[in-house]
Amino acid sequence: MMAKQFYDWQTSGGTDDVMRLVDCLERADVAWCAIWGLAVNHWAEQPMVTQDVDFVVAAEAVERTVSLLEDAGFHSERFEWSINFKGCSTVSLQLSTEEFYWDFPSRAVAADVHGILLRVASLEDTLKGKMKAWSEPERRQSKRLKDLADIARLVESHPHLWNMLTDDLRRQVQPPEKT
Repeated sequence: MMAKQFYDWQTSGGTDDVMRLVDCLERADVAWCAIWGLAVNHWAEQPMVTQDVDFVVAAEAVERTVSLLEDAGFHSERFEWSINFKGCSTVSLQLSTEEFYWDFPSRAVAADVHGILLRVASLEDTLKGKMKAWSEPERRQSKRLKDLADIARLVESHPHLWNMLTDDLRRQVQPPEKT
């Protein structure tokens, strides 16, 4: 089974929704990138299936992106820090509206994640985003533990990232092995 087929199986047809997202943003020349789980999957050695596609666009493109995705058949719901979109699958597309992420698209890189070509946050931005999420005490414990695991996965795959970790994280993540 190919990566795209496996992802599609795990998300009840999510490949189509993700590819429609990418197509909408690329055709409209919107500066964007995937963050969090999909970005970690690109940078870590072992990808994990996620049913959330967290992404960010340049601040001035938020409302245009909402219109593009609604015109493509996605249903939107607004929250304090995101606008979520639902298509035909179990995948949830989550557009972050937090200012912290607005510069990420300017440093995005092209990537193949689960056999889908898209843009992801740079390695350093991916780590910064996961560190921010982990540091938010109001986040559910299960989410914070996943953030911690993602941070560990990134450091294992890219040992130089150890130097970017806060002291709190260094107490919880094993230092990378010396090679």
